[in-house]
Amino acid sequence: MTDPQPAIGLDSRDYAAARYRSARPAFAFPGGEPAAVLAWAAGARARLAERVGPFPASKVPLEPRLGPVAQKDGYTRRLVTFSTREFLAASAWLLVPDGLSAPTPAMLCIPGHGYGADDLVGINEQGRDRDHHDGDQHDFAIQCAKLGLVTLALEPLGFGRRRDADARKAGPAASSCQTASGAALLLGESMVGWRTYDSIRALDLLQSLPAVDPNRLGMMGISGGGTVTLYTAALDDRVKVAYLSCSFCTFLESIYGVNHCIDNFVPGLLRDFEAADIAALIAPRYLFVEAGLKDKIFPEAGTRRALEAAARAYAALGIPDHIAHAFFDDGHVFSGVEGLPRVRAWLGA
Repeated sequence: MTDPQPAIGLDSRDYAAARYRSARPAFAFPGGEPAAVLAWAAGARARLAERVGPFPASKVPLEPRLGPVAQKDGYTRRLVTFSTREFLAASAWLLVPDGLSAPTPAMLCIPGHGYGADDLVGINEQGRDRDHHDGDQHDFAIQCAKLGLVTLALEPLGFGRRRDADARKAGPAASSCQTASGAALLLGESMVGWRTYDSIRALDLLQSLPAVDPNRLGMMGISGGGTVTLYTAALDDRVKVAYLSCSFCTFLESIYGVNHCIDNFVPGLLRDFEAADIAALIAPRYLFVEAGLKDKIFPEAGTRRALEAAARAYAALGIPDHIAHAFFDDGHVFSGVEGLPRVRAWLGA
């Protein structure tokens, strides 16, 4: 027996949609001349940091610990762990192209939901190397390294090596994302903020490496990794190129209207911003967005609307060519066909 059609006022999604329509984000992109846009951005960035944070008042020493070097096809790979804040350390795979003769551009790569950063660097769920780009994320960190970029594939908090004991016992693909995200919310913070700050510290680490040109840093991610890329690039102007894969969409048509992990949510965010307003804070730096036409959790229509809105900021600053996008005929997967060559060109690799 199916439930009858609910009476007016009983449908939770209808109520949420009505609340969305009545929302008036305080820091919606206002348009105007370049000076007005830059003034808006300064205030909006400060407000976004308040919403996503709070971040620690001071940075702890990174204290990087490097694992053994493995020679791969055209690059070396090693695991690095480093401190990000009090009580917390991060792990990441560092890929360095062979034959570097001068400091080179670098890319920070963030995976989406899955078994963690291993899936970006050619390691399967059993911890063994694979000989082809398998899975939905297609080893995009390896692809970056083979473009000549020093690449850091950061493990998101709650996945892979950064899970709790219960998740580790449950298998390689199990995460502690929900539990940790709920803990962040109870503290008045968010998993978005925790992961964004980890990424800021990962940029610190990249800038400290002799092989890296500290003025040519990019960042990319798919799905939840794209979400972290969006917030980090909006808040940290060291990110000269931001690449969002299967993650950029209006809140209304993605995390507000489709069942998503709790790690996507920032308390009170809609009082100040829609997704495009956050993307506008990346301008004038380069922003590339790719999306699968069959992606059901970041739908095409919402992605196109968000892109159109974000593009207004770039147009207002007189740099419409600093934002670009590509749609491809697939679902919630990484493509890179158009995006990776663009990233390489913009970073000057």
